[in-house]
Amino acid sequence: MEPGESATRSGELSVLDQARAVVEPMEQRSDIEMGALDHAQRLLLVHAHPDDESIGTGAVMAKYASEGALVTLVTCTLGEEGEILLPEIEHLAADRDDGLGQHRIEELATAMEALRVTDHRFLGGPGRWRDSGMMGVPSNDRPDAFWQADVDEAVGALVDVIREVRPQVVVTYDPNGGYGHPDHIQAHRVTMAAVDAAARDGYRPEAGESWEIGKVYWSVVPKSFLQAGIDALKDTGQQLFEGVESADDLPFGVSDDEVTTQVDATAHLDAKMAALRAHASQVSVDGPFFALSDKLGRTAFGLEHFRLVRGLSGPGDGPNGWETDLFAGVG
Repeated sequence: MEPGESATRSGELSVLDQARAVVEPMEQRSDIEMGALDHAQRLLLVHAHPDDESIGTGAVMAKYASEGALVTLVTCTLGEEGEILLPEIEHLAADRDDGLGQHRIEELATAMEALRVTDHRFLGGPGRWRDSGMMGVPSNDRPDAFWQADVDEAVGALVDVIREVRPQVVVTYDPNGGYGHPDHIQAHRVTMAAVDAAARDGYRPEAGESWEIGKVYWSVVPKSFLQAGIDALKDTGQQLFEGVESADDLPFGVSDDEVTTQVDATAHLDAKMAALRAHASQVSVDGPFFALSDKLGRTAFGLEHFRLVRGLSGPGDGPNGWETDLFAGVG
């Protein structure tokens, strides 16, 4: 299946068409033709699969894009091994037609329209590296899996983007990839190595002048936020995760003292939720994610959290002494 084709096998309205119905037509923006350096602020995010960007950083992406920053998203795989939530496209599964990756290209494009992000690339080009699946499954061993990627090649591909865009701020995952997914771990490794390599004068001179990034963040979720979600859904008889009573039981989440930054992007929560709806093969509007957003409200769900691991922190004018702007202190 090629991008642009319907994901259904009938004349019914496709899932993507339904998702687009909740995305306002994209406004004409003068910055589409601008060069990267015409933007005073430039943010690069590296994510493993389509939908990861909207779940963890969608509100922040929408916020900075709306403020005129150049927001560049690099996605490392097409998400071919994802679990399909929609019966009408189950034939696209990896063990059947193996067309989910092409479908998710469309979903991601629709999500980027919702977030008003105009610069999106797949690392090495679409399909260069394949979704590896969860840790320990046979798809990890495929030679084209991102988990098996030649790290030097992947780093080189990302350095090309860094030297073109010249971001002041980079966002990716922590060393465990947030929750242990091999592609998230690999994205962390490649990003951190590329940050260093891009700053070296002798590395890939054909990619352009060296560039030193001012601040590097890992996207994180505070355990206090997770616990609030668990408790809120419990009151309604629902569960955020089956059998989980405490945030300490989850394989992800960090203590509040590991968080350095909280960005209030509540004004852009509608854009984030529209982006999530665009990823309909992976995210259910009837699932706990949307139930949680309704229960906790806009203020809580429009806040996104990060850990600063390179560069100097800005003013700690947020709760817990956290900084509130990814670009704070960047010249």
